[in-house]
Amino acid sequence: MDTKSIIVYVSDSPSTHVTNIALDDMYNDESVDAVYQAKSRVLNKAIQEIGMGKYQKQLFICAGFGCDSVWPLATALILTQAIAEFNFNGPYLTLAANVGLLVGPAIWSVGCDTWGRKWPFNFTLLIAGVFGTAAGGSPNFVALACLLAVVGVGVGGNLPVDSAVFLDLVPGTHQYLLTLINVWWSVGSLLGSLLAWPLIANYSCPEDALACDSADNMGWRYLLFALGGITLLFWILRFFYFDLLESPRFLISAGKDAEAVSIIHKIATYNGTTTALTVEHLTEAAEKVANFGIPVVPRTTVFGLQHVKGLFSTTKMAISTTLLIALWAIIGLAYNLYNCFLPYLYILSPLRYKFLFLTDFSLTTRGVDFGDGSLYITYRNQSILSVIGIGGALVAGWTVEVSRIGRKGTLAISMGE
Repeated sequence: MDTKSIIVYVSDSPSTHVTNIALDDMYNDESVDAVYQAKSRVLNKAIQEIGMGKYQKQLFICAGFGCDSVWPLATALILTQAIAEFNFNGPYLTLAANVGLLVGPAIWSVGCDTWGRKWPFNFTLLIAGVFGTAAGGSPNFVALACLLAVVGVGVGGNLPVDSAVFLDLVPGTHQYLLTLINVWWSVGSLLGSLLAWPLIANYSCPEDALACDSADNMGWRYLLFALGGITLLFWILRFFYFDLLESPRFLISAGKDAEAVSIIHKIATYNGTTTALTVEHLTEAAEKVANFGIPVVPRTTVFGLQHVKGLFSTTKMAISTTLLIALWAIIGLAYNLYNCFLPYLYILSPLRYKFLFLTDFSLTTRGVDFGDGSLYITYRNQSILSVIGIGGALVAGWTVEVSRIGRKGTLAISMGE
């Protein structure tokens, strides 16, 4: 028998479990913990049998709290008003926020496999809420930049952590929801824009002012207070009212099979169904792999070079990894360029213009080109753009399941646009 494809039959339960341990997809046996793969497939089967129930639906909503774009967009929404008050070079605030967004994923992605999913899931949102609210009281540019950088550390962990938590517990038949969960990204953009529209338009310095005092420019502060308060409310809902269960995949990676099985049973009970999964099923799957002589990657190398090397272990895996990195880089570049230049599309006073270092004054007068360049119209238009984004996320959630389009087609179409 080919040692790379093993069928494990576990028949000592009311419903026979059949697990196909196929290790010859994109991996080779030297770069993957075969025991972990075998146990993961048993868990996948159990989660699939439980189905998409109440727990997963609530998780879809709670995970969406951290998958929105409120804070990445917030810097762009407040930039021109903050410049008018503090008189600093605009790109520096954007740089500070993006440094946090860079550090955040580096910390929390590793933290997920060190501390588990539960604590990063809860505390990334808390960090964003606390420091985002505090940023609204910034006395100067340095304080504002530092606080938004820390917000970025929390926000930078939200998207990867929340996506991983959701994917760990959703049945394979419903994994397309990972694409649909990005509708919250657009909802967050809409929320930020709708709040900025009245607050900044009505509580900012006059657009032709040559000097701007804090008392006359509270709009951007009110916006940060509002966004921070909403984020803290979401954290309260996630921490106190939704009992997030630890990822069973993390537990088996830590050798805690009994706890992983317990989590599966808790989900089944919460959903009003049952599962026949036992610790013996995981043990038998691991023994089958060991009996066929498939080597196991030592746990001490999980965060070493061996772990990174595994991403390039085969030609197919190397190509896949490289393409994914490139796509994320291009998407990140495009999104951040949009956010960085968004304030430049707003009508600016001479004071604001001075500190933005624009190379094309026409970028500051797009609203005037259509008859009205006021802050009111500017933020109204931003809200309209955000509404359109919601439709895009919904369409993507549908097209990934269309056989002639699928994941690759959806990505190609969205990138081409």
